[in-house]
Amino acid sequence: MADTSLRNRRQPTDEKSLPAPPSPKQDNKKVTSLHHRQEQQQKLAHRVTFVGLTILSFFVSFYKIWYPAEVVFDEVHFGKFAGYYLRRSYFFDVHPPLAKMMIAAVGYLIGYDGHFEFTNIGDNYIENNVPYVALRSLPATLNVLCVCLVYSIMKQSGYSLSICALTAGLMIFDNSLVGQHRLIMLDSMLIFFMLATVYCYIRFRKVRYQEFSSSWWIWLVATGVNMALTLSVKMVGLFLVATIGIAVLVDLWALFDIRRGLDMSHFMRHFYARAIALIIIPIAIYLFWFYVHFAILVESGPGDSFMSTHFKETLKNSATKMKSLEIHYYDNITLLHRDTDVYLHSHDLEYPLRYDDGRISSKGQQVVGTKEFDVNSWWQVLPTKDIDEQSEERVKVHHDDIIRLRHLETNTILLTHDVASPLLSTNEEITTVDPDTRYNETLFRLILEDSNNNDVWQTHLSPFKLLHMDTKVAVWTHDQALPDWGLGLQDVNGNKNTNEKSNFWVAQEIMGKNATEINMNKKQEIKSMLFLRKFLELQGRMLSHNAGLTKPHPYQSTPISWPFLVRGISYWSKNDTREQIYMTGNLIGWYLGIGSVAVYAGILLADTLARHRGIEPIDGPVRQRFLYNAGFFALLWLLHYGPFFLMGRALFLHHYLPAAVCNYMLLGAVLQFMLIDGIDSPVSDLQRNQEARVHRYNSIASYVQAIPSTKSFLAFGLILVCQIAMFLFLAPLTYGSPGLSVPQVLQHKIYSSWDLQYAK
Repeated sequence: MADTSLRNRRQPTDEKSLPAPPSPKQDNKKVTSLHHRQEQQQKLAHRVTFVGLTILSFFVSFYKIWYPAEVVFDEVHFGKFAGYYLRRSYFFDVHPPLAKMMIAAVGYLIGYDGHFEFTNIGDNYIENNVPYVALRSLPATLNVLCVCLVYSIMKQSGYSLSICALTAGLMIFDNSLVGQHRLIMLDSMLIFFMLATVYCYIRFRKVRYQEFSSSWWIWLVATGVNMALTLSVKMVGLFLVATIGIAVLVDLWALFDIRRGLDMSHFMRHFYARAIALIIIPIAIYLFWFYVHFAILVESGPGDSFMSTHFKETLKNSATKMKSLEIHYYDNITLLHRDTDVYLHSHDLEYPLRYDDGRISSKGQQVVGTKEFDVNSWWQVLPTKDIDEQSEERVKVHHDDIIRLRHLETNTILLTHDVASPLLSTNEEITTVDPDTRYNETLFRLILEDSNNNDVWQTHLSPFKLLHMDTKVAVWTHDQALPDWGLGLQDVNGNKNTNEKSNFWVAQEIMGKNATEINMNKKQEIKSMLFLRKFLELQGRMLSHNAGLTKPHPYQSTPISWPFLVRGISYWSKNDTREQIYMTGNLIGWYLGIGSVAVYAGILLADTLARHRGIEPIDGPVRQRFLYNAGFFALLWLLHYGPFFLMGRALFLHHYLPAAVCNYMLLGAVLQFMLIDGIDSPVSDLQRNQEARVHRYNSIASYVQAIPSTKSFLAFGLILVCQIAMFLFLAPLTYGSPGLSVPQVLQHKIYSSWDLQYAK
């Protein structure tokens, strides 16, 4: 046996017969081949995962999209606006036009004529022959594409396949995104263009070393285009503009560093390129959609009343113009307050000499506001110039004229003076006096809104304010009623804040004249107006009315409560079947998301403190990826969330949705840092030009791929399973079916603050 083993031993070989050691070139070829195979396998895995998630997202988004076949929540507004586009009737909305035009375009392509008014939540689509499924399909399709974009953003940012899949999966099974994006609303368009902007900017950053190449320009311009499209959907697109702006400024600051070796002419090329792509092109695109908006909406419509006289005169078949007449001196007219819809009114009752708080009045004749028109609502326009009332040549009243107003029924003249008003001690009392007394205190300057000196005062078309010449207050009213001595009518007083928007009134009727009959015999002239004047007027109205949306709503909530889903929104309910749609997010994903913000901030703080003490706790490449890429997601979240704390208008949970999507991407970045060792590197092409670029797998150290551990897979699987379980639990509230019994409703009422229907 020993002999046999000895015989079987390898015998010494002649040195010449030994195989030659592999050359470095052969090593590199083997390594390159190995990495190439790994890359192809990785690409295939990404494709399969991407397609699978897209199909899954399509199923979740389109599941029972036909139900309910009734108007749901803000479909009241945006379905109606799409109809106005199709009928070419001018309307007013606080949001830019792009998303509404996209919905209208779908309607146009399928032959819908916009006949349905979307008047009330619960109105039946089928009975009114509305192609609502096709209209809902647009936001649902964009929701699917949003999932695709999130996956692609994480992939292009260098995150592992498991993180890309997890982040996209969390989005697919988010109840708020599914519920919101399968209805005729604007948020899916907003989030789609926001994510497209982020994707394009990341692609631009990846080719930053190939400066001014075709791919560099394509992704830079694409970033600007999508940023403009985001802003063209909703004004909150400004938050995205701010985020990209900050990122670009940081980039330019780095390029400006002398250690980068760029001379000033080279740096200015970078500056001008970004200015063109991210400022000039977006402004042009934003203006373009308003140009299309005005080109479509050429007919008079419900939005007329929000616009100036000049603007209204550019619209066809204006009902307001048909009711409008020019006002002349000695005409008897009625005056209606624009904001509260009350007539300027007086009667022979007097203010009490002493009010309940001890203040003293002038005991003059009451001037009040009333909803009901009667004989006490007529006022005669008197001139302050020498104009004969009996003259055949009637003199028109113009902007900036000084006038007096005589109350017909009591033959007294409108006056205000330095006496406190009944309800507001800071404002002046308005009363009337005999025609031959206190002349200077009865003079008012007529200020027409958005007008020039040659503009004539017209009924219905010319909102105006009356500025008192002596005390410089404006005639004003507000929705507070006087006590019993004032018959509960509305208080009218002199407002010291003459710039307040609610100072405006509108002349309604001229005694003895039928405006419609008179105008029927006249040829209606359609006037023109410069596009930029139209744009600036509409933009100003949009901003002011958006800020003025302060009226309380039963389902409004505060920004601090949004990440914790303290309160949702009741979108729709049906008493017969006890079905309802309640907009709320997936508690698993949202709580993990807000937790990731805290974790990111904590890691950043700990790393900063450690580095300050000369300790490097995180590898350089990992730290750079976590600081800059995850930091970009954190900045996106912060700037899409933080500004809402500064707003005074009524706010709702759905305003948080763009921030929630950004939070999911930050969560993915944080989970990669916590559960996966290392990173996929490099992500960017490192060579500065095409000629010098070589394959990145030219050495074993040139490419690093992070391999998730079994524990990380288990953690990701557990998170996704919990997300899906919560989604399915809340699905009856997301899809509106099936109906729930009282015990089931109470079971789904996770927070006592959730306003679920049929809980009793």
